[in-house]
Amino acid sequence: MSITPSLKRRAVFSLLAAGTLLSLPAFAQFRVEVSGVGMTQLPIAVAPFKGEAQSPQKIGSIVKADLERSGMFRGVDAAGVVADENTRPDLASWRQKGADAMVTGSVSPLADGRFEVRLRLWDVVREQDLGGQSYTVAKSDLRLSAHRVSDFVYEKLTGEKGIFSTRIAYVTKAGQRYTLWVADSDGESAQSALASPEPIISPAWSPNGAQLAYVSFESRKPVIYSHEVATGKRRLLANFRGSNSAPAWSPDGSQLVATLSQAGGSQIYALGLNGGEPKRLTQSSSIDTEPAFSPDGRTIYFVSDRGGSPQIYRMNPAGGNADRVTFTGNYNISPALSPDGRWLAFISRIGGGFKLHVMELASGTTTAITDTSADESPSFAPNSRLIVYATQQQGKEALMTTTLDGKIKARLSGAGGDIREPDWGPFQR
Repeated sequence: MSITPSLKRRAVFSLLAAGTLLSLPAFAQFRVEVSGVGMTQLPIAVAPFKGEAQSPQKIGSIVKADLERSGMFRGVDAAGVVADENTRPDLASWRQKGADAMVTGSVSPLADGRFEVRLRLWDVVREQDLGGQSYTVAKSDLRLSAHRVSDFVYEKLTGEKGIFSTRIAYVTKAGQRYTLWVADSDGESAQSALASPEPIISPAWSPNGAQLAYVSFESRKPVIYSHEVATGKRRLLANFRGSNSAPAWSPDGSQLVATLSQAGGSQIYALGLNGGEPKRLTQSSSIDTEPAFSPDGRTIYFVSDRGGSPQIYRMNPAGGNADRVTFTGNYNISPALSPDGRWLAFISRIGGGFKLHVMELASGTTTAITDTSADESPSFAPNSRLIVYATQQQGKEALMTTTLDGKIKARLSGAGGDIREPDWGPFQR
């Protein structure tokens, strides 16, 4: 078989790989290592927030790391600067230091145990105040407030919505224990959603960010569940004869598509969220798997070996004839569509290694954007500017983010952690 019927290639790798994992307090502290140089990065100085030395979270450092990871900004050293949101910095001197923009602010404890985070954004070139914001948050939400600061700065300076306060889901394996995590977009503040001695694979966010669909092997075969993130409540979605795998939500959240083998071979079916008989969408004698909706809901992309090797195809959501999308290489899997509908990310086997590729759908132009050889499970940020994926670096599993041109990458790696199956959640509603 050229495609494993019940599982993605990533999942098969997951079942075979072994790894060690530190306990949560140590593991949750990711190291964010940004590498690469973009062509049009805006130089920005993010001063340490006044009062952050006594704060549980270093707001300025988190904001600086967020902005650099986006690929749109280059940090200008502002260590040692003392300036809050009420202090007008010497903008001329910051211009001489190469900054085009500057962020100042403060974090203050309140009598009720909460914290107030304030910021001010400055246009250094025009010497203008671009406005500010304040957030009153619980201690546990200080990191989230830092990500919201980053979102404010990003949107003010780029005109696009920031993605720093969104979340990612991923799976870890520690010994024989699998855990599904929900974390900040930088991998921090991880919260366990589910733990099992049996494999957990293919987490997929619902369009409103309230649920995660995933595949569990606790029944000794692949079964699809949904998990309500806020309450932990879960619901069985597909436990038909044979395997049930690779769930993907429709953009309106009304249904799932998934790979079922209830009729023998692995084919793609539509599943209602309230039960009922699944509707078969593909009718081939080949293996059809890994469905993914286009953001407008008018197309389903999927992987099939109907041409002799795994390639990506697309079809109408009602099923029917399929058109082939990938023609370069003899093994292309794991399609992911950008929310703006412009890009297709996928994994291609090149010389025995597996590399992340990006295709511009309008032109068909395809580019390999990594120098690693064990890339897996790409997923776009909700603003379509970044991709999160799993890979191996120096023999260790790691989560990475990359810009679409591959020039700016950030490694989100737990020390010794076995990390896999990332999926980037939507904008918070």
